[in-house]
Amino acid sequence: MTAKLSSSPAGKKPLSARPGDPEFYRGDAYDIRESVGYLLRQLRVATERAIDAEMAEHDLTSVQWSPLLMLHYGLGSTAAELARNGCVDTGAMTRMLDRLEAKGLVARARCPKDRRVVQLELTPEGQRLCALIPYGLARVQNSLLRGFSGAEVETIKALIRRMLDNAERR
Repeated sequence: MTAKLSSSPAGKKPLSARPGDPEFYRGDAYDIRESVGYLLRQLRVATERAIDAEMAEHDLTSVQWSPLLMLHYGLGSTAAELARNGCVDTGAMTRMLDRLEAKGLVARARCPKDRRVVQLELTPEGQRLCALIPYGLARVQNSLLRGFSGAEVETIKALIRRMLDNAERR
């Protein structure tokens, strides 16, 4: 089944922007290679590859270090909390935690107050790795920001935060 594009009323061109939004892009002249979304996606992929390379010495992938650090920084203590904070589905997080548990980095324990809840904690080896992971992440970020000034880095972060605020208000 092919996707059907919504047609515009009686010969009117579809809009390229919602009322009140700027029109930096136009549908009739859209070049994906110049899209901020495309460029951010390319940057994300390049960042994940670089993080994979950094984490290889710890036998971790770019997606395995995240739940470890979330546990370390208290951003969750259950699979559901980590999934919510990591923007992944609970099943995927549970499978990831299975792998981290098999590596001896995470332990599961029933909550003493509610036996239905399984709490997660870092093992001593998981804690050791959490002390090292930020150094690899810092190396990746610093390499990507080579040639930028401190002020430019702060500007990039401020601009991205503004985009995220706009996304939340949609």
